[in-house]
Amino acid sequence: MKISVHKTPKGKFKNKLIEKPVFRSVLSLWFQVMVVVFAVSCKSESTEKEVVKNNESEPIKVIFETDMGNDIDDALALDMLYKFADQNKMEIVAINVNKNNKYAPLFIDQMNNWYGHPDIPIGTVTNGADSGGEARNFTQAAWEHQVGGKQAFPGTVPESNKFPDAVDLYREVLTKQADNTVTVVSVGFSTNLARLLESSSDDISELSGKDLVKEKVKLLSIMAGNFNENRMVEYNVKIDIKSAQKVFEDWPTPIVASPWELGHQIKYPASSIENDFKWAGDHPLVVAYENYLEMPYDRPTWDLTSAIYALEGGRDFFTSSKNGQISVDDEGYTNFVEMPNGKHRYLKVTPEQATALKKEFVNIITKKPLNRD
Repeated sequence: MKISVHKTPKGKFKNKLIEKPVFRSVLSLWFQVMVVVFAVSCKSESTEKEVVKNNESEPIKVIFETDMGNDIDDALALDMLYKFADQNKMEIVAINVNKNNKYAPLFIDQMNNWYGHPDIPIGTVTNGADSGGEARNFTQAAWEHQVGGKQAFPGTVPESNKFPDAVDLYREVLTKQADNTVTVVSVGFSTNLARLLESSSDDISELSGKDLVKEKVKLLSIMAGNFNENRMVEYNVKIDIKSAQKVFEDWPTPIVASPWELGHQIKYPASSIENDFKWAGDHPLVVAYENYLEMPYDRPTWDLTSAIYALEGGRDFFTSSKNGQISVDDEGYTNFVEMPNGKHRYLKVTPEQATALKKEFVNIITKKPLNRD
């Protein structure tokens, strides 16, 4: 603020005497105004920081996208998500299955119920990829497991019931969320994600699937691809190459991929399965693990890496590539090109980070669920 002081004309001595007090009065008023402005500014900044802090303390909204049953790491990853939910770090707003198998959603329903989260909605793919017969079906084994002639791990959904279509569930759940709040953790095939992008406006939402994702989703944390020198076609990509191409081409939010070579370095120990869950008597994760391969076996933690990355704190365990673009060729090979404005990155780990991650996985998974503590 500029203050103008006019010279008093000669012969008007009285006015000249008044000039100094007026000047001081104006200065005093200016000072008081500035103090108030500064105080309001500080309070506003403090309030803004508090709002950010409060937002950071709210649980992350997660949709888990899984090919449950193809490998035991899906079940291990789901266990971790439940534990994060128990700690109020995460809210699992939906779980979608992207493979054709009737026991996959039934097993997830069992797990939801046993871990104390029976209300998480489950969707399943319609006419999706059939990858059955590639391994022992641990989901069926857990579903049929009995104690005293009764089902050991009852679910909430009868075997004869149909689960909703995954794309319909995506649209319904996303529509209800606040903008830019949902993290999709995808650890299976890309079928449901591609179909979501292709979906049109309907009775659920006037937005197209792509626009709905752009509005509601903040991150896709996906277990997919291979980016080291030993090129290979990664399984999740191979099963539905066209859908993987669609997702990496058209998904409108940032994507962080955890590739095959990362999870392969970190193996969950069979000794933990054999020794750390005896408190439970019968435990669905243990039954599933023991029915996947012949015990004892250590298993790579591919899907767990994408699950833990969804948490802010979990990202400290990784090294990231620079920004760029991931693409999938017609044979299923994944390629990465650095681009300053690219929305894609992929994860790596140092030996020290791999050791720390293994320790963290065991620490989380061996905790008792909140409803069983």
